[in-house]
Amino acid sequence: MSLNIAKIDPIVYLNVEKTPRTYILITIVITMCLLASCSRSRPPENVAPESLQRPSTETLQKADALFKEREDVDKVREARQLVAQVRKPDHHDFEVEWKFAKYSLFLGDKLNDEEEKQKIFEEGRDAGKIASRIKPDRPEGFFWYGANLAELAKLSPVTVGYTAVDDIKEAMNNVINIQPGYQGASAYDVLAQVELNTRLLGGKASKAAELLEKAIEIEKNNSNLRLHLAQAYLDEDQTQKAKEQLQYILKMQPDPDYIPEHKENVAEARRLLATRF
Repeated sequence: MSLNIAKIDPIVYLNVEKTPRTYILITIVITMCLLASCSRSRPPENVAPESLQRPSTETLQKADALFKEREDVDKVREARQLVAQVRKPDHHDFEVEWKFAKYSLFLGDKLNDEEEKQKIFEEGRDAGKIASRIKPDRPEGFFWYGANLAELAKLSPVTVGYTAVDDIKEAMNNVINIQPGYQGASAYDVLAQVELNTRLLGGKASKAAELLEKAIEIEKNNSNLRLHLAQAYLDEDQTQKAKEQLQYILKMQPDPDYIPEHKENVAEARRLLATRF
């Protein structure tokens, strides 16, 4: 009886024809398959590992959208948490760090618990510092670093405020040197607040007013600048000038990106007009 090899199952055939040559062929085939599998699983050399890839653009866009609804403190907190999720301690990203610092500032300002405020401002300060080191030719890192540090100085004027003055001034002067109109010329505002809050250490309301007047030459429709200028004028007993700034706030066209802050400034301007004149 003859065997019809063509009709025999390949597996059965392998079992039947177990010759040394067969074993060698099988070994070669298995080795080649394993090598092919390994080469497919290895990432291409020109593709960065996942930890080094840029953060999700979609995540940052979602955080920006939430920040626009910041009159609700939970929206600011959620925006900050989203950015925190794409922060990488072993590979810092400039945009992620300065946005985390920015959202930290706005969230801390809305909170009442001083311990929580301090923690958030400290994290914002550190993120801003990182951003300023990544791109020292850009204003964002310096500004949000200095702004968070200024808030920490207000919380702890003795322990932080005294030692932080020079660092705050240096950060804001860096912003002015790079881009004086950044954030509605608010670097001048921070410097002015330092003058007003450190009068026991030599700060002057007249210097604050001078800084804010320069800022308004750059950005006319920043109601923060005008409110703080009015306050500096009041400290200098220049009541008519203060009144003019407060009245201007009530009729000005605000920056559409900062409507919530403008509403607060309008309310404070009305209060000052009602109580100080």
